[in-house]
Amino acid sequence: MATSETDNGHTHRDLTGRRPALDEDLDRLGEQLAEFARTQERMRGLLGAILAVSGELDLPVVLRRIVTTAMELVGARYGALGVLDEEGTELAEFIPVGLAEEERQRLAGVALPHGQGLLGLLISDPRPLRVEAIPEHPQATGFPPGHPPMRTLLGVAITVRGKVYGNLYLTDREDSGAFDAADEAVVIALAGAAGVAIENARLYGQVRAGAEQFQRLLLPSLPDLSPFDSWALYQPAADPALLGGDWYDAMVLPDGSRVVIVGDVVGHDVRAAATMAQIRNMLRALAFDSDALPSELLSRLDRTLAAVTEPTMATVCVARIAPCEGGWSLLWSSAGHPPPLVVTEDGDARFLDADADVPIGVDAGLVRRDHRHVLPPGATVLMFTDGLVEHPGRDFDEGLRMIATVAAAHADEPLAALARAVADARPGDGHDDMAILALRTPAGG
Repeated sequence: MATSETDNGHTHRDLTGRRPALDEDLDRLGEQLAEFARTQERMRGLLGAILAVSGELDLPVVLRRIVTTAMELVGARYGALGVLDEEGTELAEFIPVGLAEEERQRLAGVALPHGQGLLGLLISDPRPLRVEAIPEHPQATGFPPGHPPMRTLLGVAITVRGKVYGNLYLTDREDSGAFDAADEAVVIALAGAAGVAIENARLYGQVRAGAEQFQRLLLPSLPDLSPFDSWALYQPAADPALLGGDWYDAMVLPDGSRVVIVGDVVGHDVRAAATMAQIRNMLRALAFDSDALPSELLSRLDRTLAAVTEPTMATVCVARIAPCEGGWSLLWSSAGHPPPLVVTEDGDARFLDADADVPIGVDAGLVRRDHRHVLPPGATVLMFTDGLVEHPGRDFDEGLRMIATVAAAHADEPLAALARAVADARPGDGHDDMAILALRTPAGG
């Protein structure tokens, strides 16, 4: 380092020779800090992506979320998830993401890939794969007509319980650069979380299917209610419960009259389903070989439940149908339940508005009332639980009006078509199970 002596005898050090080295050190430090910031940002993105993927339980939604999340992490223009067949030799399912509508239209009629060519390389060798020029790769077989051009590829296998479940394919970064080691590392980390999410979704699906089957086994098959047409549906809640307390029932009494019942036990769990089965069986026993009015049946049920079970609350509507002058007499009583909907052949749809009595389990000593309505020939009676219409963002009466409008529009159709249209129009948000029972009187008197 150069030095010089000043007039007062002090030594002056010349630092000009150190400045380039100091600038280089500062530049390197700046680059390291920038890289650290990028790494931190990518890690935050990865953690958010893992939470997003892990938060789903519906398998089709999980698979698509994995692709979209991976695309966001590395800035890929296109992505796809290929699910392997049972033998693990080719793709049984292919879920593409990122195609524009015009690109989809150009590929209309083109079979989805089964894992040949370059895609097959990851199937035969499940190590991460990066390709900078797809058309120049020796195993590339080209794209089908109408397929958008793609140049770069990043492929990562997804394993579930140690077995390759499928492959995640990402192509063409938005910045036109090639996928790098950092992209590969973050997608590998996501693939590990994706495998857990897929397994959770598969297990949830199995549990849900078993729960639905159990629930349906608790519900009866409708008996022959001739001369009436009949139709019934039970639909479980979409989320979060697997079991519920909604039910329907129907029977022919020894005197020839028909009894139809729809009810809803409070709760969404195994206990609610078991209580539902108890109540349904009690009502059957009370109604059979009895000329009791619907209100009397509900009162007896209320007293019996209070005596033999833990506190239980349920809404129930019981209706008894018998011939009468001018048609059919519908005699019903409601324990806090939505009213029946009657739709005539000419498209008039109205609810049998009458003040409902308190639900079962509130006060077994309160008097219950019956209500009567004459059903004309060809009339349809719809009884349902509140899961059909209840929505937290909508007034309950508005949901009732919506299904009345749908039912009226299908009044001239077969019973199954009318009832199915009402079920499909479901104004409810799906977070509650629902039961629907439909009955149609004979046409022509």
